[in-house]
Amino acid sequence: MRTWRIKHLNLAALTAYELIKEENLTDIHAKGYLLRHKKSGAKISLISNDDENKVFYIGFRTPVEDSTGVPHIIEHTVLCGSDKFPVKDPFVELVKGSLNTFLNAMTYPDKTVYPVASCNDKDFANLMDVYLDAVFHPNIYKKEEIFKQEGWHYELEDRDAPVTINGVVYNEMKGAFSSPEGVLDRVVLNSLFPDTTYSNESGGDPEVIPELTYEQYLDFHRKFYHPCNSYIYLYGNMDMDEKLEFLDKEYLSHYDKIEVDSAIQLQAPFEKPVTISKPYSIASSESLEDNAYLSYNVAIGTNLESELTLAFDVLDYALLSAPGAPLKQALIDAGIGKDIMGGFDNSTLQPIFSVVAKNANKEDEEKFVGIIEDTLKKIVKDGLNRKSLLAGINSEEFKFREADYGNFPKGLIYGLSCMDSWLYDDDEPFLYLKILDVFAALKEKIETGYFEELIQKYLLDNSHKSYVSIEPEKGLNARLEKELEEKLATYKKDLSEEEIDKLVEETKHLKQYQEEPSPKEDLMKIPMLKRQDMKREAQPLVYEKVSCNGIETIHTNIYSNGIHYLNLMFDISDITEEELPYLGVLKAVLGYMDTEHYNYADLANEINLMTGGISSQINIYADTKKKDSFHAKYEVRSKILYQNLEEGLRLLSEILMGTQITDEKRLYEILARIKSRLQMSLSSAGHSVSAMRAMSYFSPVARFNDLVGGIALYRTIAELEEHFEEKKQFLMDKLRSLTEKIFVKNRLLISLTADAEGYQLLEEKFPQFLTVLPDGEKEGEAVAFHCERKNEGFLDASKVQYVSRAGNYLSKGYSYTGALRILKVILSYDYLWINVRVKGGAYGCMSGFMRNGDAYFTSYRDPNLKSTNEIYEGIPAYLRTFDADERDMTKYIIGTVSDMDTPLNPAAKGMRSVSAYLTNISYEELQRERNEVLDAQPENIKNLAVLIEAVLAQDALCVIGAEENVEAEKDMFLEVKNLY
Repeated sequence: MRTWRIKHLNLAALTAYELIKEENLTDIHAKGYLLRHKKSGAKISLISNDDENKVFYIGFRTPVEDSTGVPHIIEHTVLCGSDKFPVKDPFVELVKGSLNTFLNAMTYPDKTVYPVASCNDKDFANLMDVYLDAVFHPNIYKKEEIFKQEGWHYELEDRDAPVTINGVVYNEMKGAFSSPEGVLDRVVLNSLFPDTTYSNESGGDPEVIPELTYEQYLDFHRKFYHPCNSYIYLYGNMDMDEKLEFLDKEYLSHYDKIEVDSAIQLQAPFEKPVTISKPYSIASSESLEDNAYLSYNVAIGTNLESELTLAFDVLDYALLSAPGAPLKQALIDAGIGKDIMGGFDNSTLQPIFSVVAKNANKEDEEKFVGIIEDTLKKIVKDGLNRKSLLAGINSEEFKFREADYGNFPKGLIYGLSCMDSWLYDDDEPFLYLKILDVFAALKEKIETGYFEELIQKYLLDNSHKSYVSIEPEKGLNARLEKELEEKLATYKKDLSEEEIDKLVEETKHLKQYQEEPSPKEDLMKIPMLKRQDMKREAQPLVYEKVSCNGIETIHTNIYSNGIHYLNLMFDISDITEEELPYLGVLKAVLGYMDTEHYNYADLANEINLMTGGISSQINIYADTKKKDSFHAKYEVRSKILYQNLEEGLRLLSEILMGTQITDEKRLYEILARIKSRLQMSLSSAGHSVSAMRAMSYFSPVARFNDLVGGIALYRTIAELEEHFEEKKQFLMDKLRSLTEKIFVKNRLLISLTADAEGYQLLEEKFPQFLTVLPDGEKEGEAVAFHCERKNEGFLDASKVQYVSRAGNYLSKGYSYTGALRILKVILSYDYLWINVRVKGGAYGCMSGFMRNGDAYFTSYRDPNLKSTNEIYEGIPAYLRTFDADERDMTKYIIGTVSDMDTPLNPAAKGMRSVSAYLTNISYEELQRERNEVLDAQPENIKNLAVLIEAVLAQDALCVIGAEENVEAEKDMFLEVKNLY
């Protein structure tokens, strides 16, 4: 067992603060304090524990009265310089030059939050200072250019050019409004709360954003960005007294408490449900049939009722989210939609329970509502499946206890959970950090009819509902863009000669402002660590290669809180290109179809009762020593408590050996769902999808990934779904043959993350699993992939683009070096940031350089296409003139090390181990790479110009974007085709 160290506050010395409450937060092994700053009225919550990954945020309640996106624009702009740190972009300077483990800002429908995290004390203090000065003393009052750059502005290049609108938030929201799911979420929220802040779009509606004036924007900041309207959060192992003294002395004591009317109002219940229909845009090639979204939405109590909120999380699972859940299944069986989504969302004062049918038809709306309500009535009468309720509770409890939030520090997630109650009750920050007793109470209520009563009260008898549909309209976005062009042409026509000259001059001035670097003396004011503050040693590789019952095993021997992170990895390196997409189907089938002893609904409950989850993934590990050599693995990952290992292994055996791939109806349902989810990911992650596709033109690794998870997989799935009747037998035979070929002992590698006790338990229990696993054949020769340059332009209904360019440097004789890690930071937050984002108006820009030589550049929600590609082509020239003094070089190095030293949870440490093993990387090589980073000089970056030139010379280009824009630049592509 671990012991938990908690530093107690010296409250007697903290005279500037009033203690409101203190609590032992035993569920998360911490002590919680709620304070109020006496002079300013600021609210502060502290969570003290032994976590070295410290978190700070300051948040503000920011209700809106319109959809101009003013809180979103302020979120972007306050991080563009302040009194103490007047550089043009402190946020970017911190990304480049701090050891942060998290650094961002987020706009929600009712709040704006500015969080940072770091494991380094000095760095953490620096981040706090920069963020506090940013929110309280931003440069936005001195520089209107900041508002124009990040928010919106009219642009006129010369007297004869057309007037356009540009701005980072403006373009970001054009992208967001292109997503049908985004449109639906927005309309649902507006529909249920028409008399509150939620009736407006806090992120900004692109059609409304240009109505926001500079003075209105400043007034919003003046009103809401006062300490008395703030929520300050500190978490982790730190000197809390010192941090509180700093807060008081440097910031809070300079303010007197005032009254700010920012309370989030409750929406009065509806007398009857409302029905709303809105259009969304599809590409000209897409069908109007089976392309509507139908939704059934209900307001559920308030977020201050923690038991009710957690009970609806469980009902979400039992009614809707679990495989075979009754609401989902009833709608699918009735042919209402091909993918049923929705669930419970408690991110607002009044949470929402939604049921959404995707790929549906508007004329089925009445039937859709009727099926939902008839199904709910039947459930109330007959009772819910008790096992599904218990499985839902166990699943939520396991996630809470494990606190594995991937790349996000758990202190950040705890802090955002605080806001779920704190924003609506100043005295209740810890409500959702004390929930183990609530889970226990909910388990006790399973047999009492409690959950059925909730369904009756909140879903059936509750008239606070909306029925929202969004219907496809071909070319809607193109029509809106055309209307905007005409509106802007009229605007220009009405300008006088002097006004036109002024607009040309303002456009020129803004570009000059964007191009001018911050003065050196301002840059020096951003606090920064030194090279010697960086740890010289690379993170160790802590695995050992052992044999567990004759099976090669990579054991990461670390404390894992009594959880086996067990990954069964079956080699698929010899699976052909033609067969790989069917593995993408198999990944979605295993665990979601009937097995020998369970129907698929019962199987899901059993998994959630006995484990923390079982999932399939397909991954490829490129060998760093041999070009185009790799290990490909079908991975079955599980999280199993030590005491449940035997049951967990039994379920793994049931899934791998006992899945019945003969249920045609269920197989079609899964295919339709995969198609739907892939469509969503192709739209929302167009930057990574297009980058992978561009690399697939020359890279076997990227070609593999595209076949099992990208555009190539989507094409296969769409074909299978459309012609299911004629292809179903072939598909079932293919899945069965792949299962028999892959899931055998001779292809198995085990990755286990657990301590010695956990390994010993696996050794004891694993023989039973092995008795049902055939020996099988060993994997054959690895497949040689067929790659060809296609340079595709994919047409979709978006208003923006995702522009990717790629190449491979190993194939041109260059080798991997740690300097490439630094180059990624320099490009992403300097050259590309300035040209693609700041000047171009794109929401994001990224680059990547893999050890196997694959490299890419990509943009996100980008209003441009051709000019972005030209910016990529300018990288070598930029690098040839690259120069940086010791401070700048150190800054880039720190930003690089920050990414290398991200704290890892046990599961991530295990994945790092097995990845190092399979990619053939030694600790010595990791240390050499780290040395290359820490000792880098400007010359090392300059020398990369020829490497980037070689990458770009391969001319691999892929773009996903608005059909009008891609068609207008079709000469850039070898092929122009529809995305869907």
